[in-house]
Amino acid sequence: MSLLSEAAASSAVLSAAAPAIQWADLGLKEGIDLGFFTLRYYSLAYLLGILFFYWHLSKMIKQPGAPMAQRHADDLFFYGTLGVILGGRLGYAMFYQPELFTSFDGDGFVSWKLLRLWDGGMSFHGGLLGVLLAIFFVSRQGNLKFLRVADYVSVSVPMGMFLGRLANFVNGELWGRTTDVPWAMSFPEVINGVTIAGPPRHPSQLYEAMLEGLLLLILLLFMFWKTRSRYRPGLLVGVFTMGIAGGRFIVEYFRQPDAHLTEFAMNTGLSMGQWLTIPLILLGLAITIWSLRQPPLASGAPNPSDD
Repeated sequence: MSLLSEAAASSAVLSAAAPAIQWADLGLKEGIDLGFFTLRYYSLAYLLGILFFYWHLSKMIKQPGAPMAQRHADDLFFYGTLGVILGGRLGYAMFYQPELFTSFDGDGFVSWKLLRLWDGGMSFHGGLLGVLLAIFFVSRQGNLKFLRVADYVSVSVPMGMFLGRLANFVNGELWGRTTDVPWAMSFPEVINGVTIAGPPRHPSQLYEAMLEGLLLLILLLFMFWKTRSRYRPGLLVGVFTMGIAGGRFIVEYFRQPDAHLTEFAMNTGLSMGQWLTIPLILLGLAITIWSLRQPPLASGAPNPSDD
């Protein structure tokens, strides 16, 4: 029996054994119809995540001992946004779909598929690299401590992850592997041009929203506002890196690999997402251990001047 036949047989068994929640019955839409324009929830998630980052960073740097001034936060808002968008898209094309660089068969005004962000396809790892480059640039230009700036940036990032994964769920995309758990959900699938209700699957978008988003956000907010973690350079960014990479590694066991990477996951034993997160987990652990072994900073250090 072929792998495709085995998968179809497994799906049939699961569908018969466990009636799933029908995603189509939830009445979800891809965006808000404004008449002349549809504001997609995925775009709205990015927008709200970036705005939350700017608002919360501006609030954090008003506390004693902040490593930057408001003008630096303004620069981070601009360059960080570019880093998320450009890094996320280029990272997805490099790691997951290299053919996007050479595909010019998209419909509408923009035919180059690399530029068609509204079709989906953003890489967390690429976006993270883009943000790191933005932090490095702003830190170098402003003569700031890179690690301390990264600490402050990392606290707000999980909000964007939380909103982004909720948007994936609303769009009915990036669903999980087939399962018979009581909360299994059937997402619409297109087979030979026909849309049908798929087999019961893990709603892995919600798992990611919780692990990489909400829970990590709560932890980092608590560490920043209720403990003295911000006076230990590297601690917040180390916990963030371990948390978001570890959460992604766990969820990949429940998430359906992209169709063109399914064979890769079967041959290597781990998905592409898991292989890419292993170095991040180790890096986060190393930074955290190093940070805890250093003496904390004095809490009364003056903030950089806006003058």
